[in-house]
Amino acid sequence: LTGLCPLAGPSPTSSIHVYTQREVYGTVGSHVTLSCSFWSSEWISEDISITWHFQAEGSRDSISIFHYAKGQPYIDDVGSFKERMEWVGNPHRKDGSIVIHNLDYTDNGTFTCDVKNPP
Repeated sequence: LTGLCPLAGPSPTSSIHVYTQREVYGTVGSHVTLSCSFWSSEWISEDISITWHFQAEGSRDSISIFHYAKGQPYIDDVGSFKERMEWVGNPHRKDGSIVIHNLDYTDNGTFTCDVKNPP
């Protein structure tokens, strides 16, 4: 007897498209909004997470400065952004934006928004 077994392939996945501004300018002492919008063909899960990373100009390392998970924003309690950051996003509106207040010269660098919408 010969049996046929269906071949199991990789599970289908859906991607999230994340959109940010290419460049944002601000002046020392002012504030700037770092916009992060996203699109997914899937519904927005309660397990959605949004993480912002910062890589200082001239540095090879990036650090996490903000995290949103389980419906709560978490601003890192160490580092230069800890008391200057404000969560203004709304994941149900597909928005993961933050505001950085009281800009300083040391804020110059690359900010990255990462969105995950499990499963």
